[in-house]
Amino acid sequence: MKILFVFAHPDKRSFNYSLLNAAVKRLEENGHIVKVSDLYRMKWKGIVDEDDFLNHEKGARLKVVLSSTIAYEEHQLTEDVLTEQGKLNWADIVIFQFPLWWFTMPAIMKGWFDRVFTSGYAYNIGEHNKNRSGDRYGEGMMAGKRAFCIITAGGREQHFSKRGINGDINDIIFPINHGMLFYPGFTVLPPVVIFRVDSKSTEIYDQAEKDILERMDNIANIEPINYRKQNYGDYKIPELTLKDGIEQPLRTHFDIHINRD
Repeated sequence: MKILFVFAHPDKRSFNYSLLNAAVKRLEENGHIVKVSDLYRMKWKGIVDEDDFLNHEKGARLKVVLSSTIAYEEHQLTEDVLTEQGKLNWADIVIFQFPLWWFTMPAIMKGWFDRVFTSGYAYNIGEHNKNRSGDRYGEGMMAGKRAFCIITAGGREQHFSKRGINGDINDIIFPINHGMLFYPGFTVLPPVVIFRVDSKSTEIYDQAEKDILERMDNIANIEPINYRKQNYGDYKIPELTLKDGIEQPLRTHFDIHINRD
């Protein structure tokens, strides 16, 4: 399989970088083809501005969605963005690896999404009518591809539990899994989350590497998160609200958007 890592950590001596190297080595040993977008090493530009759209008149008002659409349609995106879109088109599986900073991904990776997931490519595509509201949430350019996150956190696992002070880790990363991966069509696999990475414990690293290698060995067979697809009858259109009574008993909040039948 063709596997793309989108990776964000500033230090090559880090816990994250060691896990990345171990994962890539194991995947290649297993016969997969691997590419890595190492955003800090690439000195990735992490903000959207007028320079992203080569056909945009300098100094003119920037309407990002409109300018993004036109630049994509007219092949006027910058070379770095086109390269990353090409990697996405090539890949069967995309793995996003990053430390959890202030309850989300590092800004440089968010900037990768902002710039690479352009209008016309990752959103604002598909037909809108009484039965459909575009190709998104289970449909879109990434349909047929799989994706998941490898996330490291400094806190204990209990801190990120349902009763933990930080909130449930699955709620924290719902905007990533559902809003950034499922939205453009990825089949989303459960994340690998590694806690207490700041403890400097070799035991924690050894267990983390073991978990990562196990995921790499079974990467083609992991059961995905069964998110409800937008246009498959579970949601009212155009309201895009879940139909009354369709969720499983006792399911609330983000969990109603997962079909557990």
